Amino acid sequence: MVSRSTPPSPKRPVGTVTRGTTNPNRLRRMDRWIAAAHGAALRRADAPVAVDLGYGAAPWTAVELLARLREAAPRVRVVGIEIEPARVAGAKPYEREGLSFRHGGFEVPLEGGERPVLIRAANVLRQYDEEQVAEVWQRLCARLAPGGLLVEGTCDEIGRRHVWVALGPEGARTVTFATRLGSLERPSDLAERLPKALIHRNVPGEPVHAFLRDFDRAWAAAAPYASYGARQRWIRTARALAADWPLADGPVRWRQGELTVRWEALRPAG
Repeated sequence: MVSRSTPPSPKRPVGTVTRGTTNPNRLRRMDRWIAAAHGAALRRADAPVAVDLGYGAAPWTAVELLARLREAAPRVRVVGIEIEPARVAGAKPYEREGLSFRHGGFEVPLEGGERPVLIRAANVLRQYDEEQVAEVWQRLCARLAPGGLLVEGTCDEIGRRHVWVALGPEGARTVTFATRLGSLERPSDLAERLPKALIHRNVPGEPVHAFLRDFDRAWAAAAPYASYGARQRWIRTARALAADWPLADGPVRWRQGELTVRWEALRPAG
């Protein structure tokens, strides 16, 4: 009798299913920053691919990412990747030229072994343990194309407050704080949206705690500028912070309610 071997089963996606909550326009602040900071790299790539990793129960964020990135890089394609098969099936009707959806996880499965120029993972690592973050970052960064960027962070349900880490193949580079200035009482309100790598480090003795303390102090000192509007107060606050912290941006981004600091300054102690 001739034995027949059973064909190997497909590899199980790496990761766990998230809650999948999402809302239209939730990631607008992150998307605008990506287009500004990484648009040139997307334009230079021969066949630029961006991944929306863990887009959730509805495909809105992937649809919006394509529209926003194409303003900066008209040839970019977006692939939405989800670990829950039912979510992939639900997203398929939204496929169009430049937009597709695939089943997968942190292994980032792309056709023909493609390597993305961008991976965006928003509100994905929130439910993971802090100890798992470094391994996930390393895995995702290893999938990037040369010159690629991983953006990983957390925002509130309607995108008013958002904090993200930008990483290259070599590791973490910067941390960006972004907010709707009209809703901000003090900068440390953003602490509840720190990425998983930092949120449990907002305690005395940790760099991120010291940074948020100084952020609040500079914001309080800039109170007289509030009469010119929250934007002018934020810009004045950023100028004051730049004297003691290595900021990686300037007034053009500050005007958007953003502030970016070098990762080395906020890296967890110990």
